Amino acid sequence: MAQPLGFEYGDSTLVCKLHRSLYGLKQALWAWYKRLTSTLLGFGFVHSKCDASLFTLPKASHYLYVLIYVDNIIFTSSSKLLLQSVTSQLHSTFALKQLGALDYFLGIEVKCFHDGSLLLSQCKYICDLLDKAGMSTVKGISTPLQSGLKLSKYGSAYMEDPTLYCSIVGALQYVTITIGYSVNKVCQFISQPLLEHLKVVKRILCYLKETISYGLNLQPAPSFNQYNLIAFCDVDLASDIDDKRSTSSACILFGYNLIS
Repeated sequence: MAQPLGFEYGDSTLVCKLHRSLYGLKQALWAWYKRLTSTLLGFGFVHSKCDASLFTLPKASHYLYVLIYVDNIIFTSSSKLLLQSVTSQLHSTFALKQLGALDYFLGIEVKCFHDGSLLLSQCKYICDLLDKAGMSTVKGISTPLQSGLKLSKYGSAYMEDPTLYCSIVGALQYVTITIGYSVNKVCQFISQPLLEHLKVVKRILCYLKETISYGLNLQPAPSFNQYNLIAFCDVDLASDIDDKRSTSSACILFGYNLIS
């Protein structure tokens, strides 16, 4: 991007006023979100209260869902006619590029099966993470943490440069389909990691190498049976050896599907 003629060597206090946001500027993301949101609401969509990127359109006995992330958008509906109608409306306002059935979105691979079920996995994302850590050729391992492992802020020597640790642990937070508890443990020491903590992170990466094809299988609800919402929770009382804090966890299932 270049300034208009006459401004290259002009007064340093002068600025250019933009009549619209330019792609690439910090303000462009918010401007795009406001534009897209106002358009969807104008079409009759309802904004989700728990997720700012989710929109729902109820029409008679059918529903259409739209999930957005910047300019990546997923459409799904119980009616093909409703889906085609809404995409045509959006196409008249925005220049859409339809990529067909969903197979990859934000690092998550989606496989569709004939019975209507979906498998969500992160194979490519994990491969890239292993390459980044220099562990693409390591031997896999069947568990992410040693049984009964207790981590502490004290013990081995501190890492001279914790950048690699922070970078890998930060990336691991997005691989929470199967290793949420393990990642939670190593995240607790991200401010001042020890060499012992790095060994634990490498073990988690070895586990990901072994289970790279694992994922979440989401099954459709039978037409004759309603799914129930079921929750399980547990707590490891005073498990932290440094400050005696407890670790609590929960999983929520919608029918057979783990959703949280």
